[in-house]
Amino acid sequence: MSSTVNKPSGRPRGVIKGPKKPVRRSSRGGGGLSVWWRQWDLELDPCDGRSGLGGSADLRCHKTFLMPPFASIRPSSQSGTDQHFNDTWDRLAQAIREIYKKNASVLSFEELYRNAYNMVLHKCGDKLYQGVRDVITQHLEEVAREQIVPAFGVGTRAGGTGAGSARGASSDSGAAFLKVLKKVWEEHSTCMLMIRDILMYMDRVYVKTANVPLVYELGLDLFRDTVARSPRFPIQQHLRQVMLEQIQHEREGEVIDRSAVKSATDMLLDLTDESLKDSVYVADFEEHYLKTSAAFYKFESQMLVAKCDTPEYMKKVEKRLNEEQERTRHYLSGMTEPKIQHIVEEELITNHVKTIMEMENSGLIPMLTNDKIDDLSRMYKLFSRVSTGLPEMRAAISAHIKNLGKDINANVSSGFPSSSAPSGSAKGKEKETEKEKDDEGKGGNSQVALRWVQEVLDLKDKFDRILEQAVNKDKAFQTAFNEAFERFINENPKSPEFISLFIDENLKKGLKGKTEEEIDTVLDKTITLFRFIQEKDVFERYYKQHLAKRLLLGRSVSDDAERGMIAKLKVECGYQFTTKLEGMFNDMRISTDTMTAFKDFLEVSGVERPKMDLGVTVLTSTFWPMNVSSSPHCVFSPELVKACQTFEKFYFGRHNGRRLTWQPNMGSADVKAQFKSNKKHEINVSTYAMVLLLLFNDLPEGKSYSFKVCSTSVLGLTHYSHGFMRKSWGIKMVALTINLSISRHIQELHEHTKINDADLKRTLQSLACAKYKVLTKEPKGKDVNTNDQFYYNADFTCPLARIKIQTVASKVESEGERKHTQEKVDEERKHQTEAAIVRIMKDRKTMEHNLLITEVTKQLAPRFMPSPSMIKKRIEALIDREYLERANGDR
Repeated sequence: MSSTVNKPSGRPRGVIKGPKKPVRRSSRGGGGLSVWWRQWDLELDPCDGRSGLGGSADLRCHKTFLMPPFASIRPSSQSGTDQHFNDTWDRLAQAIREIYKKNASVLSFEELYRNAYNMVLHKCGDKLYQGVRDVITQHLEEVAREQIVPAFGVGTRAGGTGAGSARGASSDSGAAFLKVLKKVWEEHSTCMLMIRDILMYMDRVYVKTANVPLVYELGLDLFRDTVARSPRFPIQQHLRQVMLEQIQHEREGEVIDRSAVKSATDMLLDLTDESLKDSVYVADFEEHYLKTSAAFYKFESQMLVAKCDTPEYMKKVEKRLNEEQERTRHYLSGMTEPKIQHIVEEELITNHVKTIMEMENSGLIPMLTNDKIDDLSRMYKLFSRVSTGLPEMRAAISAHIKNLGKDINANVSSGFPSSSAPSGSAKGKEKETEKEKDDEGKGGNSQVALRWVQEVLDLKDKFDRILEQAVNKDKAFQTAFNEAFERFINENPKSPEFISLFIDENLKKGLKGKTEEEIDTVLDKTITLFRFIQEKDVFERYYKQHLAKRLLLGRSVSDDAERGMIAKLKVECGYQFTTKLEGMFNDMRISTDTMTAFKDFLEVSGVERPKMDLGVTVLTSTFWPMNVSSSPHCVFSPELVKACQTFEKFYFGRHNGRRLTWQPNMGSADVKAQFKSNKKHEINVSTYAMVLLLLFNDLPEGKSYSFKVCSTSVLGLTHYSHGFMRKSWGIKMVALTINLSISRHIQELHEHTKINDADLKRTLQSLACAKYKVLTKEPKGKDVNTNDQFYYNADFTCPLARIKIQTVASKVESEGERKHTQEKVDEERKHQTEAAIVRIMKDRKTMEHNLLITEVTKQLAPRFMPSPSMIKKRIEALIDREYLERANGDR
């Protein structure tokens, strides 16, 4: 009979050959029976991938048994077999001891592997496994007793006293202990690899069936239980203490042997805690490390808060975070990094957020005040690591912006310059506005308005810079900043007017000498403030008034800049917001064409030409901010009336069904004057001022001082009635001689001109109290009162040939004017609110009352913020007018 296990062709590397020579044995009894009982090859497969002596073996055993007929086999003796296996184990046990003694070079791997193989093959795997366990345990106990425990006190320095010496001795002792442990661990790991290779057949056969750890893993478990967690020696506690001391020494600035600590860490990571299903590193070391670290940083934070200012404190925190990150990556476990970082953040940042921000003279507010961008950026980065940091920082900065805004608003009431947001540009603007006050006689209130806008813009620029450079353009910070600006800007009820005034000032003369890019930058900044305004309809009214004056008086520097500003407003609020503004530009263009046609009419019609150069601007009443029903009254001189009638004849001949209404309050006149010095001057004044000067026309005999009116302009409005378009317009007058009387009383001037008291006083103030005093008054003073007497100033002198006298007026509305404006705005809001209600109800058909209020508020918010009470009143008004009705179940 024969049994054969096929052998693959070719012989792989690492083949150990067994004996092929047949062994002859004699049988008891009869004749010459011989048995060829064994022929085998033992081959090691190098592809198994394990390291060690010769690698792992893929055992292939090729046997051939040849037995003649009638052969008998005698059973072996049991006692002889036990003895044989005892001898085999003794050889293996001695080999393991020799490996630990570093004498592996004298051993035969082939023989040792065959011995282990035979033991497993003959069902002695349990004895082999237990024997290996006992030998390794015995060796490790000996190593712990003779090498590791004596190293507890090795390395202490000779000599030296005091805490520094004791700390140094402790550091050296700990380093020496770690080196010994490192050596023991590395030797054990290497020896276990060799032992594993000898017993690889046991790993493949016995270990799997017995469900016990592999040989290498067994070695790790024995090292854990015998050394790392020795029940006989305090190695576990000492190792932990030494590692913590080494880390403490490094935190205090000493240099340590990082490789020794790393070896201990790697050892603990390789050892497994069966109960936790995690590494011994986590079970025995990490928890204590984190606890001692928390105590260390808690103490350090208290010490740093006591002796450091905010910038220095943050730098030290930043340094500690970097140190812990580097330490973890060099010789601790990577999974410890987020845990230790959290502890540092908790103790140094989270627990002291308010303290860091509120440190006197160095906290968040001084940083903002002094533009400490680097420190603010460092604070942002540190606070972003903890959950409470950024919200606290945002809230503090937002509150600071609101406080600065309140200071700026407070200075509006006081009229004094604000120091909350100083800037070079603000100072430059102040000088410019002072010059304007001298040249044009403007009131101080306009200067306060311009200063308010400039300070808000400077404040916005400051925090935009902080947003970009310090807080990484954080959207949450941007929202908080915008909300703070919106809050304090809308707390100032004059903010829409102030912003419109600022735009007016820049578009009149503030943009002279600037490039298109600079102009665009200024306009963009004002649009930014415009976004914050809730009452955009109020801004629209003021902007229309200021734009009308710029267009009608020819004060705009650039039409392109004007149209660019309107384009930006259209982008922000839609075409409906700018329809009337664009209509105003269209009227100016049409008026130019009309005046060209008027001149042609005078050439060909044979009509007597006016004694003045007449210029008329025809305006559409729905576009311009002028009320036809309350147009200002003014009694023109006969010459001016005749010129107006000539234009009316021309205009009505071209347009049927229209009405023209004069607007003299927006006109101007150029007057040539000659005084005692016989020097001639050309003076530009308002239409009102020209009419008043005409009244000073009776001088005593022999006096011949005179004024000649070169040109004048008076405005008119276009409006619609009964389907016909009606126009009002402006005039320019030329060549009118005026003889001035000695004096006129203010009441007399009012009776002759019918100019309202407010406009009359402002006009007389510009003529008698401003820089160029062509009139004088009694009593002297800067204000005009009802009992003042006005005289022709024959002694007037001026080096300039051309003089411009602006009407003295506060460009910022008075309280009475503001109340009147607000009444008009409220009236317009009523119509807009009702229109929104009707639009919504036509779409929804039926709605609950509260939902309707919410939807109306949402639709009107881009123009203004309606109050719920106002919406309720408009709903009731629509119900009364039967545009709406209550639902059947809600009557």
